[in-house]
Amino acid sequence: MGTARALVRACRPRQWIKNLLVLAAPGAAGALGSPDALLTCAAVFALFCAAASGTYLLNDVHDADRDRAHARKRHRPVASGALPVPVAVTAGAVLGAAAPLASLALGDPLLTGLVTGYVLLTLAYTRRLKDVVVCDLVVVAACHVLRAAAGGAAVGVPLTSWFVIVVSLAALLVVVGKREAELRAFRDAGASAAAPVRETLRGYTVTYLAQTRTMASAAMIVTYCLWALDRGDASQPVFHAVSIVPFIMFVLRYNLLVDRGAGEEPEEIALRDRPLQVTLVSLAALVGLGIHL
Repeated sequence: MGTARALVRACRPRQWIKNLLVLAAPGAAGALGSPDALLTCAAVFALFCAAASGTYLLNDVHDADRDRAHARKRHRPVASGALPVPVAVTAGAVLGAAAPLASLALGDPLLTGLVTGYVLLTLAYTRRLKDVVVCDLVVVAACHVLRAAAGGAAVGVPLTSWFVIVVSLAALLVVVGKREAELRAFRDAGASAAAPVRETLRGYTVTYLAQTRTMASAAMIVTYCLWALDRGDASQPVFHAVSIVPFIMFVLRYNLLVDRGAGEEPEEIALRDRPLQVTLVSLAALVGLGIHL
């Protein structure tokens, strides 16, 4: 029973919240009104949960030694010894292979290609790309974009340029904020005490990451504003235009939290920070009203 609980923990169910990105494209296109679309999105969500958990397990096996040197990650099931390595490898391989195979049942080659691409990209990240400066940021951001693209492909919603740019910049913002928080925590703990868990942290500076975060935030706000203001004329509801307010508040709030050192676990921010949740709900409500009214 202990091994089963450790396996569930190692699958990181809290991080499954990232897979809600599969709803982004159908939601923005107003395509979630039918039960078929909702069921399809639920299936794609499950596929990415399986794929992500599989790669998390393999990543934890690969990083076990480095995780043991980290104050928080040393408690992960593989690093702590609660989950045997053979069990983690087997479960990771099964889940990683099952997701692309199961996607075939939905009958969409593009979706299967996106899920397969996600698995291959995350495996490449685990094996090598996570240690390449700048490339690690782009790869993790790309994994978020693949989630959003898969949701659109499954429901038959083509992705607009606006959507791709905003999602890409938002993903980059989150990834850069995570690296910045990790680097701050590493320096606060004493950089000379041990090597950083992430080799790429040696190649970054807090100033560089903060500047990149600012650049991504500014570009994302401008792009979203252009999209929202282009969604109709004065005779139509102004919900999209009004949604700019909670969108900017969301970006400002997230940047504040990262500056406070809270960005190391983005999913924890989404689950715990009430002001951030309020801005997200307000944003979703206004965009939804703009789409359906």
